[in-house]
Amino acid sequence: MQDDSQYRSGFVALAGRTNVGKSTLLNKLVGRKVSIMSDKVQTTRNKILCVLSREDSQMVFIDTPGLHKPMHKLGEHLVQITLNTLREVDVILFLVEANQPPGPGDHYLIRQLSGIPNPVLLVINKIDLVRREELLPLIESYVKLYKFAEIVPVSALSGENLDRLLEVLTGYLQAGPKYYPEDMITDRPEEFIMAELIREKVLSLTGQEVPHSVAVIIENMQERPNNVTEVQAVIYTERESQKGILIGKKGQMLKKIGRLAREDIEKLLGSKIFLKLWVKVRPDWRDKEAQLKNLGYGDQL
Repeated sequence: MQDDSQYRSGFVALAGRTNVGKSTLLNKLVGRKVSIMSDKVQTTRNKILCVLSREDSQMVFIDTPGLHKPMHKLGEHLVQITLNTLREVDVILFLVEANQPPGPGDHYLIRQLSGIPNPVLLVINKIDLVRREELLPLIESYVKLYKFAEIVPVSALSGENLDRLLEVLTGYLQAGPKYYPEDMITDRPEEFIMAELIREKVLSLTGQEVPHSVAVIIENMQERPNNVTEVQAVIYTERESQKGILIGKKGQMLKKIGRLAREDIEKLLGSKIFLKLWVKVRPDWRDKEAQLKNLGYGDQL
């Protein structure tokens, strides 16, 4: 029987500007690709809950959308998700980049943290991009802005110092039970992760041509003979011109999106996938509450 007096558990939010590496860190910590990665801002659109179970502790990580100035109703939704999450967790990991000084986004987020009593750990990510002597002045600039409980430099990409981060984080967890089964990685269903993997390929392959006007819905899954799963998905975008970009000349772009997404989905499910993709237009869906709810972003509108 588990000894709750020795076992520690708690909820941990990952917060920071867009593109500081929150999703990369989360995927590295749990050892699975559950949060999509892109060099574009606002990649994460939902709270993604991931579970790391260890012998002495269970950490429930919540990856939040990056804070930014909202430009439409979807943006307002993303900011509200982040602010609500920060008030609900036990510990906050505030991620910043080792090669970037504090900017307006960092100042804005720190102002939001000022009224939250929970411990905030400053995680300086991407230390593989700078010399060690460059870290001290960066640390000093952040210490002037907020009284962080701990400061831990890491590289989410290489895994450097992540063991130290987990050790420090465990020290801030309270004695408690396992909230989730040991073999559970995320609370999101397979369909959600598959849709995110497809959206990741869209973001990585279309450059600035199709920014964040894309949503992906898994419409159907069914088993076929010979251990093959057929997955039917629709990529929604806002304009006909974007639809043309996503399909590409003679359908080549859509084929490439499908091929790369299928490879990741097969790793996720451990079986062969037959992936069918369609592209449909929903004009200005990011600024319409009904459309946001239909596409899965309406839980907290």
